[in-house]
Amino acid sequence: MLFIGICGASGSGKSTLAHELATMVNRSILVINQDAYYFDHPDLSFEQRCQLNYDEPSIFDHDLLLDDVRKLLAGQRTSRKRYDYSQHRRADRSDEFLEPHDVLIVEGIHAFYDPRLREIMDLRLYMHVESDICLLRRIQRDINERGRAIDNISSQYLHTVKPMFDQYVRNYEQYADVIVAQGGRNARITEILAGYINNDLHLYRGQRRPSC
Repeated sequence: MLFIGICGASGSGKSTLAHELATMVNRSILVINQDAYYFDHPDLSFEQRCQLNYDEPSIFDHDLLLDDVRKLLAGQRTSRKRYDYSQHRRADRSDEFLEPHDVLIVEGIHAFYDPRLREIMDLRLYMHVESDICLLRRIQRDINERGRAIDNISSQYLHTVKPMFDQYVRNYEQYADVIVAQGGRNARITEILAGYINNDLHLYRGQRRPSC
């Protein structure tokens, strides 16, 4: 299995790139969104959950994500993780599983945060997109897909998204093998990456990966 990580700011096109690659690569691809691995907080009220910082690294269960990736790399299936944005709660189901594929992609704002996960990636892609473009994309996504109001989006951006980008996310660029400009709809870079995965990268997969 080839393991690819995609990291970058919220709204930079990580999910778009992952799914574009899935349509162009001649191998089976499994895409995991890091957002599915938010910690659950059943002990908190809805109002309290709304006040959590969902852009800081500690909000994610990095151990669980790493464990699932290791299982998949070992050829084992694992349970699918889900997250309910409307309630800020995990929404896993016991009857849903992830199966090993030829290519595994993990994408998220802190996909490169955990060195244990980062070190077993065969290819690390960082999305480099201007912050104003990322903000516009985030507004569009949160309104259309998550039913959020503009006041809520702007407040979250100013208080958590931008500060966490400045403190953490922008620094992940140093870990990238490839920096992707213009986001996930950069047709040329997507075509190049797909060709690389199809024709060349399988020759090198796992060579720099330490033992899981």
